[in-house]
Amino acid sequence: MSRTSTALIALAIAGLAVGLGLRFAAMPSAAQIAWTLGTLPVLAALLIEIVRALARGEVGLDIVAALSMSAALLFGETLAAQVVAVMYAGGTFLEAYAEGRARADMSALLARVPRVAHRHSGDGLEEVALDALAPGDRILVRRGEVTPVDGTLASATALLDTSALTGESLPVRIGPGASVMSGAANAGEAFDMIATHRAAESTYAGIVRLVEAAARARAPMARMADRASLGFLAVTLAIAGAAWGLTGDPIRAVAVLVIATPCPLILAVPVALVAGLSRAARFGVLIKGAQALEALSRVKVLILDKTGTLTDGTPKLTAILTEGIDETETLRLAAALEQASGHPVAQALVAEAQGRGLALPVPEAVCEAPGEGLTGRIEGHAVAIGGPGFVAAALGQPAPDLPPAEPGALRVTLGVDDRIVAHLTLADRLREDTPGFLAAARRLGIRRIILATGDRPEIAARVAAPLGLDAVEAGLVPADKVAIVLRERSAGPVMMVGDGVNDAPALAAADVGVAMGARGAAASAEAAQVVLLVDRLDRLLPGIEVAQRSIAIAWQSVAVGLGLSVLGMIAAAFGLISPVEGAIAQEAIDVAVILNALRALAIRPRGIAPATEAA
Repeated sequence: MSRTSTALIALAIAGLAVGLGLRFAAMPSAAQIAWTLGTLPVLAALLIEIVRALARGEVGLDIVAALSMSAALLFGETLAAQVVAVMYAGGTFLEAYAEGRARADMSALLARVPRVAHRHSGDGLEEVALDALAPGDRILVRRGEVTPVDGTLASATALLDTSALTGESLPVRIGPGASVMSGAANAGEAFDMIATHRAAESTYAGIVRLVEAAARARAPMARMADRASLGFLAVTLAIAGAAWGLTGDPIRAVAVLVIATPCPLILAVPVALVAGLSRAARFGVLIKGAQALEALSRVKVLILDKTGTLTDGTPKLTAILTEGIDETETLRLAAALEQASGHPVAQALVAEAQGRGLALPVPEAVCEAPGEGLTGRIEGHAVAIGGPGFVAAALGQPAPDLPPAEPGALRVTLGVDDRIVAHLTLADRLREDTPGFLAAARRLGIRRIILATGDRPEIAARVAAPLGLDAVEAGLVPADKVAIVLRERSAGPVMMVGDGVNDAPALAAADVGVAMGARGAAASAEAAQVVLLVDRLDRLLPGIEVAQRSIAIAWQSVAVGLGLSVLGMIAAAFGLISPVEGAIAQEAIDVAVILNALRALAIRPRGIAPATEAA
């Protein structure tokens, strides 16, 4: 919160206290002077802010506050003017405090940005600025430090705390060669990692850029509140003018102005929206500003990409058919040879073997035919792996007669010495959380769910079969996805979820674009309005619910605050409330409005266990 707001509330309270002391000391004239002097700094600061707002083309309810203080001073109601000054300065102070608290989780992300890294150099370590790191550098990450760039683990093991990034409260243990996300905290012993990206290109740098931009866009609701404030200003002046004109008593007009100042429209909307942004970040959902938050709350149509969204996006071992060799030995030999390849299938087999705790020997005399397979020697045995035709040719045998694989699946054959010993099947599997996510999305008000993919129709049909989708669109190019987004707008606001470069145009065209995972394609993260910081589709659910409930809280605060203010103005117009009583009543309304808006910070989405929230 700013020093100005702190100084203004201090001056206003001091003026009120001194004036009350003088009043009780039977010095009414001195009390009037003290209250006037306590009001003037707040009124001056308010007038300066009004002039600046008018220069920007903005007109708000701060004008009512200025009118009420000025009118109260003009007609000798100095105590009422002082109470309004305390009220206004206190409201500004509370709003600054509330927004500061609401932004706390986002600020925590920014505060964790590392400044230096410890890079291996020769036989020692050197401390270097992050900008000096390059791909291939070996970096030491000490206990408690934050990983400075994206990379791969070069030590035997590491324990990473990713709670600030993904909302996962339990540390994750990873093994050698595993990916290390920048921004994760080292919760275990020191480890070495190899940088794969420069600092400016890493995951955490991208998240920081998104966080810094998140609060800049104003929501349509906030802009509508500005427009509504003009109407409320007109109503206030009309009631005040009628009260004075019909009764001839200017004090009633002063009382009307006082109780109308400031207005819940000024306080409730920004506090609730920023609190919602901060709360969503606690669950690993980064929403780029209040406008995106409001759009997310209204979504009725969900369009999903397939690869990397509904599915894992990487091939996984689904079956092993062996001929005279057990499955474990098959996987050990296959993965050992595949260590020499960077192909996604090779990486999938190596990851599967490491996940089962298999020790993989180093391959020798490896020869790779790009896109076909590899040959080499493992522990003295000649090994070949790849397509059935490639392996058969390498062994000098006829191609095996195999039934076709299911749509979207890939079959890999393993040969050892002079015979084919196994066939391994890999496929991009449906995410485990997908069915539950789709059912929960419908409960949150999404009426239509569509799969839009560039894959072949038979593959899309296989993936969609158990999901109960409303439509399946396959064989699409990026322009086709954009056309589907535009077409579906007739059914309501559209949310598009994807992770690849080809999804970026559709993400930008949708009312809400959601990029899967903080390390998805940079183009998709840039085009999207929402980024999931953990690669799980179901993490979008708390984001939707937080958005819906934050907007509901904002409207609730506005409706209740405005309703009470209007009732108070009517009572003041009939002479039932004095200017001082009106000022006190409005102060109570404003405090209640801010506290109610801050309830958005405590939103706990249904079905989200406490363990998934960052500590």
